[in-house]
Amino acid sequence: MNQPINPAFAATFPPPVMEARRWITGKVFPDNHPLMNLSQAAPVDPPPQALMQAMADAILTDPSVHLYGPVLGLGALREELASQWSVGYGGAVRPAQVAITAGCNQAFTSVLATLAGAGDEVIVPLPFYFNHQMWLDMAGVRGVYLPTGADLLPDPEQAAQLITERTRAIVLVSPNNPAGVEYPAALMRAFYDLAKAHDLALIVDETYRDFHSADGAPHDLFTDPDWDGTLVHLYSFSKAYRLTGHRVGAIMASEARLAEVEKFLDTVAICPPQVGQIGALWGMQNLGDWLAGERLEILARRDAIRTGFKRLPQWDLLGSGAYFAYVRHPFAEASDAVAKRLVDDAHLLVLPGTMFGPLKAQGGSGQAEATLRIAFANADAAGLDEMVTRLAAIAP
Repeated sequence: MNQPINPAFAATFPPPVMEARRWITGKVFPDNHPLMNLSQAAPVDPPPQALMQAMADAILTDPSVHLYGPVLGLGALREELASQWSVGYGGAVRPAQVAITAGCNQAFTSVLATLAGAGDEVIVPLPFYFNHQMWLDMAGVRGVYLPTGADLLPDPEQAAQLITERTRAIVLVSPNNPAGVEYPAALMRAFYDLAKAHDLALIVDETYRDFHSADGAPHDLFTDPDWDGTLVHLYSFSKAYRLTGHRVGAIMASEARLAEVEKFLDTVAICPPQVGQIGALWGMQNLGDWLAGERLEILARRDAIRTGFKRLPQWDLLGSGAYFAYVRHPFAEASDAVAKRLVDDAHLLVLPGTMFGPLKAQGGSGQAEATLRIAFANADAAGLDEMVTRLAAIAP
């Protein structure tokens, strides 16, 4: 290829899930010991039948769904989100403070595009969510890493030491991808206060909020009358209603911020997919009990993971929650080599910690080389027991 490539793109690592899929290309796994794909945090089952019917009816009967819609999303969905979030978080969210996006990754990229440019800095706890880091790299924004210890919880006092005149935002993901840990409400409040004191944006990605283990609101940040001066909240409908292929996410932020976001969205997608938004709205209005059941199932799988790893004394379960378990492996080699070996030796596909943080050679602590992410969106308790059995059979 002779045409020039943007150096920032060339320096950005390849999409990790696609990279992992290449590890199994051409491999054949026996029927009595099939591959268990625990690499991607996305449900493979379709949405409930009634939700799909609502989407199909819209396609067949509403000509407007085939046209461009509002850049910031359908008014009815923005209103529903504002209403349910106001009740659920005990705060006040107005529809004008809500935007709909083509998935939560687009929510993140559009917000960051309005906040930071080349040479700016964003504080990112480790381990990071790889798509967040990829966007920072492609945009020339420096991710300033906030290390975490054995509990995988970031320290706001340590974060304060990383703030410079180039810092534009702090990013939190809770329940965390990849670590699975849930950030306590007090910790979220401490980061909010830190960001507010330094006039920074606090970006909170709550893609997995529907599977939080605690009842009630996971934090109280929306209760501040001026929350939108600091908080930028991101959400996804993909996991809650199994709408991954329909790309529906959301942003909650100030009207001024969303006016800038609108410019970005109009240039990359014009509008979020209409049919997906119809499905998301129908789900919010009709599937509360179903979603509560989905949450209990995911919590049961989390409990199965915790029970299973008690059978693996050489392994260390560092975090577990939402769709994820984050573990320290017992092998001498780095996690990328371990993950590839697990494909052949155990017929397990998981992602290495090297996809979620800097290597030692890049200034990392060694956490990346020592850890693996297991995504159990599509493995029930029996499947997770089988996974543990396979891991137990692999000697360090």
